[in-house]
Amino acid sequence: MFELTVKDEFAAAHYLRDYPGACERLHGHNWKVEIAVRGEKLNEIDVLIDFKDLKKHLKEVLDELDHQNLNEHPAFQDKNPSSENIARYIFEKLAPKLKPYGVELIRVTVCETERACASFVKA
Repeated sequence: MFELTVKDEFAAAHYLRDYPGACERLHGHNWKVEIAVRGEKLNEIDVLIDFKDLKKHLKEVLDELDHQNLNEHPAFQDKNPSSENIARYIFEKLAPKLKPYGVELIRVTVCETERACASFVKA
């Protein structure tokens, strides 16, 4: 079994509805995102998936969030754009894009600071 990870980032604003503190006010982060994929078979050039392809698909998803007020994004109309929900959103958007490559997305980690991260992990 092989596992690959790539990282990227995006900048966005958000606020947490009904949060008892400063995060209830609009604020921004430079979100760091790491994804992990897993697979058993290497392709014809002996790689699991080209890092270039993995990064391209991650960037496509992150571009939807970049420089946005996440509370105005359709995915977060009825739920808070917390790190946890952002990780799940990225996972659900990215997983289908990677299926044709024969790899499985297993984890998306979103960090709003260097010391505060949340992951969505395939069950």
